[in-house]
Amino acid sequence: MLGRDNSNVGESAPRRRRHIWIGVSAGLVVVVAAAAAVLVTVKPWTEEFRHGGLTIAAPPEPLQPSVRMPAAPPNAPEPSGPGLAAALGPVVTNPNLGGFSGSVTDAETGSVVWSADPDKPVIPASTTKVLTVAAALLVLPPDRRVTTRVVAGANPNELVLVGGGDPTLTAQPDGKGYYPGGARLSDLEAQIRAASHGIDTILVDTSLFSGPPWPAGWDPNDIGGGSWAPIEPVMIDGGRLDPLVEYSPRSANPALDAGRRLALDLGLDPAKVRAGRAPAGAAEIARVQSAPLRDRLRDMMVHSDDVLAETIGREIAAATGGEQSFAGAAAATKTALEAAGFDTTGLTLLDNSGLSTDDRIPARLLDRILAVAAAPQPGAAGDHTGGTLTSMVNSGTSTDIGSPLAPLLDYLPIAGGSGSLAERFVDPHDRGAAGWVRAKTGTLSVSSALAGYVLDSDGRVLTFALMSNDRPPEASRPALDAIAATLRNCGCR
Repeated sequence: MLGRDNSNVGESAPRRRRHIWIGVSAGLVVVVAAAAAVLVTVKPWTEEFRHGGLTIAAPPEPLQPSVRMPAAPPNAPEPSGPGLAAALGPVVTNPNLGGFSGSVTDAETGSVVWSADPDKPVIPASTTKVLTVAAALLVLPPDRRVTTRVVAGANPNELVLVGGGDPTLTAQPDGKGYYPGGARLSDLEAQIRAASHGIDTILVDTSLFSGPPWPAGWDPNDIGGGSWAPIEPVMIDGGRLDPLVEYSPRSANPALDAGRRLALDLGLDPAKVRAGRAPAGAAEIARVQSAPLRDRLRDMMVHSDDVLAETIGREIAAATGGEQSFAGAAAATKTALEAAGFDTTGLTLLDNSGLSTDDRIPARLLDRILAVAAAPQPGAAGDHTGGTLTSMVNSGTSTDIGSPLAPLLDYLPIAGGSGSLAERFVDPHDRGAAGWVRAKTGTLSVSSALAGYVLDSDGRVLTFALMSNDRPPEASRPALDAIAATLRNCGCR
């Protein structure tokens, strides 16, 4: 199966609570008086006596952990190409890498300091989402929200649920579904009850999206496997059948299922729910909105959410006048990158998530996007102000307003700490890379990739794109992690 490899991902098995039992032998002291039986009364133990005279302190206030990366120190030594090549030599020749390509850039100067076949187009898997985020940051406002509406139908007894492109609605009773900040179906229900009477039929309008519900290179078996649902403009919890489980099996008809759930909540017959179109100029009955784009981009990257990637791709298409389809979203993403000055030679996109085995991205492009995102900001050491984003892309210098791609860095999972990297870089052989590497993962049965940045042991920020094809992920992922760990520990001045 040329599909996504879900081994070692998803919900972990419930942990067993460890019980430590301590056996204490109780001594029974009997006081016997020879002359007569005397009842001896002992004063109850005080708390001080019970605990050996120690005073029990009040428990400390609970602490909320926060994920933070330390700032790069100013004037860190510049890495050298020969030094980096010498450090990477033993790990980049690992046969478990298969067909390997890569690129490493010094973020301070924007100069590529090491590469291996960086122009070769390879299967990128989910590192494709780096391009999706970059294009979204270039053409969409960070506070943009997606609206799901309910309007009056053509007949008095009908309502139409109009998909606006939001897969994050939830029907959870407490409103806390899979996606933080997702719109609530209960809010639609309340608005409908307040405004409508005599309704017995719900239509579901999915006309916003066009084309097939999945592209070439996607394996339909992955619907049951939990990677994705057919891409439709309204879903509940991304089409998950178990709304709180990441890799829950998905619905094969997520939009109709959303309509059926709304009907049930309204006390209507779900069998009457069917596909339909909203009448032109129909009166709006209810509406809910998604979380802001910035939050959805973060969730997409941290959890490598394929459904979010595809719906956000359609937002990019709509903002640039394109068709809201797989082809339209992919074309809009490529156009947005080209308009910013990125060289897209070798780029082939059939989707925005990287699920297609027909996608191709050169490591050079991934690394350049990350290097621009990590370029020095105005007022920072090494700042190079003045110029355009295009010149920044070409030279690595920052603009007078800073890189619009900078938020991309905050969306990347942290090695050994969050998202798809939570369980990686935790082996002692990774030599302390946990917490220092931030990267987007990519995993298919025929491809593994890692694209992100790291602070090396000299305090220099290095961006990287590391891509392996033609090896199973259980072999290639540790080999890629070893390269990233080497970058962390390399003082390659």
